[in-house]
Amino acid sequence: MSAKAQGNSPSELSFEKALEELEALVARMEDGKLPLEESLAAYQRGAELVKFCESKLVDAQARIAVLEGDTLRDFTPETK
Repeated sequence: MSAKAQGNSPSELSFEKALEELEALVARMEDGKLPLEESLAAYQRGAELVKFCESKLVDAQARIAVLEGDTLRDFTPETK
């Protein structure tokens, strides 16, 4: 499957699906058999997926419960 066939916006994917697609892209690129244009498209798609996955991880970290004294509470970032 070419990188263009995977053309869904990363925001339409779950974290797990985006990571799965990224791992598949890396494996195909490491194989070294992709033509130049497909390699460039795969690299671009991979960069989009990395950015998306990093964003999801940052969001998840912000939602982790925070221990405050003896009480667990949800982390709520201050709004500006």
